[in-house]
Amino acid sequence: MMRTLFEKWKPAFWNLPVHTQGPFKHMFNFRRIWKLTVALTAGVTLLPLIAITLIDYNVTQSSIESEILLTTARSVSNTKRSISFFLDERKSALDFLVHNNTFESLMDESNLARILRDLQKGFGGGFEDMGVIDAAGLQRAYVGPYNLKGKDYSDQSWFRKVVESGIYISDVFLGFRNVPHLVIAVKYDLPDGDFYILRSSLDTYRFILLLSELELSGRGDAFMINDHGILQTPSRYHGKVLEPFSLPVPAYSDRTEVHEIQDVKGEPIIFGYAYIPNTPFILVIVKLKRAMMKSWHQTRLQLIGFLVASITIILLVILGVATYLVNNLYVTDQKRLMSLHQLEYGSKMASIGRLAAGIAHEINNPLAIINEKAGLIKDLFCYKKEYADDPRLIRTIDAIIASVERCGTITKRLLGFSRQSDVMLQKIDVGELLREVLSFTGKEAEYRSIDVTVAVQDAVPLIESDRGKLQQIFLNLINNSFAAMEDGGHLEISAVLNAAREVVVSVKDDGCGISEADLRRVFEPFFSTKTQKGGTGLGLSITYNLVKEIGGQIDVESEEGVGTCFIVRLPVDAQPKKENPK
Repeated sequence: MMRTLFEKWKPAFWNLPVHTQGPFKHMFNFRRIWKLTVALTAGVTLLPLIAITLIDYNVTQSSIESEILLTTARSVSNTKRSISFFLDERKSALDFLVHNNTFESLMDESNLARILRDLQKGFGGGFEDMGVIDAAGLQRAYVGPYNLKGKDYSDQSWFRKVVESGIYISDVFLGFRNVPHLVIAVKYDLPDGDFYILRSSLDTYRFILLLSELELSGRGDAFMINDHGILQTPSRYHGKVLEPFSLPVPAYSDRTEVHEIQDVKGEPIIFGYAYIPNTPFILVIVKLKRAMMKSWHQTRLQLIGFLVASITIILLVILGVATYLVNNLYVTDQKRLMSLHQLEYGSKMASIGRLAAGIAHEINNPLAIINEKAGLIKDLFCYKKEYADDPRLIRTIDAIIASVERCGTITKRLLGFSRQSDVMLQKIDVGELLREVLSFTGKEAEYRSIDVTVAVQDAVPLIESDRGKLQQIFLNLINNSFAAMEDGGHLEISAVLNAAREVVVSVKDDGCGISEADLRRVFEPFFSTKTQKGGTGLGLSITYNLVKEIGGQIDVESEEGVGTCFIVRLPVDAQPKKENPK
């Protein structure tokens, strides 16, 4: 399809053969000029546009990615501070209690229950129970919803850790109650060297609430894991609480870290995390990069669309302007070559005219003597009765005189046809002129058995035109028809007067015809389908210009394989005009 469109719209100079030698070579290689013009102009205009677009593309994408990382890092840091404050606040509360109360008062469960209620009221919930554990690991006092008094924690790891470090925050676990929770325990050293531990359980609701209130874009997911990769809070996309996290535990860092990694499905994600100090918790925020970059993808499509549209418009303008300029250059060069050919043609015709004049002069002189002597001989025969009564001698003399007149007529036609001059108007009988032109081609028609018929309407008047140019016009058309026909063809020439008082002369043959693609270029200079047979492509172009010079019109109708008909319209009262060659 593209090839068909190109064949339809390609400029006239595209298939022009490159002649680098000879007097009538083109001054330029138009196809190369067109290609260079298009390539250079497109390069100068498109390269900066593409470069700026790519730079802007990369800068914008990098800025958006940096903004995503920065926003995620800010969310992780803020949430980390909130969680740290949440735990520190409760840890400090327990530490205050062991320093503000005696061991005996804490062992009083009614007092311990009152303290628990005050904590629940002061902190808005979260504290589930409270217990006092002695140095042996036995829970000596307990208030809460479970029956845990007397529980022995001496073999529990958290008990050993709180004994060692004085304070302990556990990760989330099920414990004896089989409900996810965490504990905070503080150790208090008694003056006698003994110690006890105040321990309180916290539910995970406040943790979950704290994380669920975060507003995260890009399918964001905030949750906590411990240093073993176990989910401490439920995740939207990575599992339930106490299930293993699908990604590796990130390396320890005392700062907030944000990286772009791939999840288990290979999808790029923004992974931000922060270790909560003095706890086993790791805060994790995961965002889907594709969702975060959605707005950028829309902008990218608009940017690419703008680039494609800009390139398309620029290329169309470049192609149009380059084709227009090079085509004008081609037309100008064609006119130059046409002028050179016409100059050569005129010079050739002038030479032929001078040669014909010389030949005519050389022939006319002996013809005049022959005519004179033949007339004298005829007069002498007429005076002598013995010759005057011999009809054979008189017919012989008449034949000599007629042949001399015919030779004279031929030399006059030859002189008139070869004379190249400006338009000279005179009254012309179109039928007589056609028969006169056919007399030059009669022998070829006879030799090739071409049937030539001439039909001139009686109503056709004398027209005012240039005889020499009309002779050249019809001789070119008849020769063109002869070249298109096989031996034994038919040529029909007719002349009629139409309603516009124009004499319409049709030259119709039954030759090979002209294709539709070639028909619109048939009057272009140097266009020929017979270049392999010596055709110059100038015959019909010169004919077209001659018709225009005498104020006429010429059209052509043709069907490939059927034949061609040239139609010449000549005004009866012509005003010769000169137009630019087609």
